[in-house]
Amino acid sequence: MVVQVLVKTFGPAMGFRSFRYYWFGTLASVIGFQILAFSQFWIIHELTGSALYLGYVGVANAIPAMALNLFGGVLADKVEKKRLITITQTMNVLLIFILVFLIFTNIVEAWHVIFLAFLTGSVNAFDLPARIALYPTLIAKSALMNAVALNTSIWTGTNIIAPAIAGLIISNAGTISAFILSGIGFLIMVIFVQFLPTNSVRNSTSSHLSDLYEGISFIFKNKIFALLIGMSFFISFFGLSYIPMMPIFSVEILEIGVGGQGSLLAVAGIGALLTTLILARIGNFPHKGMVIVAGAFLFGILLISFTLTSLFFKNYFIAIMLMFLIGLSHTSFGIPVISSLQLMVPDHFRGRVMGMFGLTWSFMPLGGLYVGFLSGFFGDPSQGVSLVIAFGGLMIVLFTIGVTILNRNILEIGKRSDHIESNKNV
Repeated sequence: MVVQVLVKTFGPAMGFRSFRYYWFGTLASVIGFQILAFSQFWIIHELTGSALYLGYVGVANAIPAMALNLFGGVLADKVEKKRLITITQTMNVLLIFILVFLIFTNIVEAWHVIFLAFLTGSVNAFDLPARIALYPTLIAKSALMNAVALNTSIWTGTNIIAPAIAGLIISNAGTISAFILSGIGFLIMVIFVQFLPTNSVRNSTSSHLSDLYEGISFIFKNKIFALLIGMSFFISFFGLSYIPMMPIFSVEILEIGVGGQGSLLAVAGIGALLTTLILARIGNFPHKGMVIVAGAFLFGILLISFTLTSLFFKNYFIAIMLMFLIGLSHTSFGIPVISSLQLMVPDHFRGRVMGMFGLTWSFMPLGGLYVGFLSGFFGDPSQGVSLVIAFGGLMIVLFTIGVTILNRNILEIGKRSDHIESNKNV
């Protein structure tokens, strides 16, 4: 009865028992991850009050991801994914509770936060490719599009609740409580993943470097993969750099505090979740390329609007409205990209291709560092943050126009992904 309700509500992927365990475990883990990220940025702002240090935390998390994510993808294609996820999630729990101890004993310093961000980034470089490569193996191919949407909905949905939860907990119970809750989220994933079947491991005598080269060659020989992943890199660097800077917007520009910051990010999550549900209801459609282009273009325009109106008008309600539309437009770009990649990629390349795509999230904190660095050249750093992010929005608009003019095939991505999926093993 419960399963029937889940299938009716969420779609056919929920009819598979293993996917249900994976989905609910991932939901808890991602909530933990979102609260961890929010809390890391907040505590570093409390310790330093510096936009540049916010960028340092992001970069400390991104550097190991950029260095190790591709090897994480190679490993995901060669080893038992269930065991790999268990190890990485357990390590995250241990690292979080080390930080809790440092805060509790009142000896925490900025470098502690940055170093532990580096370690969690290293762990996640092996965790994310394994998870992305695992869930398509838990369902039938006919339910893959629905599974992609449901997996994406976890990230978009937790953008609604996790920042709000983190903001409320920090405001009322302190940062330690927020970190403990994030650790519990990772621990739940450790428990749930034990109920998943053991995946078959491909026999391979080749070296990790050889497998890595093979994966990269596959991406560049199939131009659609290179185009989608390249666009994601660019938009993450110039566009998502606003996320590490949210303490600057909430405290120094809009003057709404940690609770207001949580609300802004939560509203962006609502816009993202709404888009996810609409696209999940539509299912596979032949115009993904047009949606990708429109989503990227609007995201750039809205990012410019948010930063400049916040700086010059300091109006909370305008900021709320624009954050909702930012979440909506970015997800309109992201979901067709992810679903196209998952539908096109052969199973034996899935870990490496999605490992490369996973580097997208590493470009966000690098963008945060670039914003923090350039804003230091302005007399008013908060004004500098707004103007640099607005420039990033302009770069996204120009880049999207340029890509569309120079490569009209991007508008055919929906039709082409269907074609490649049906012939990918030929």
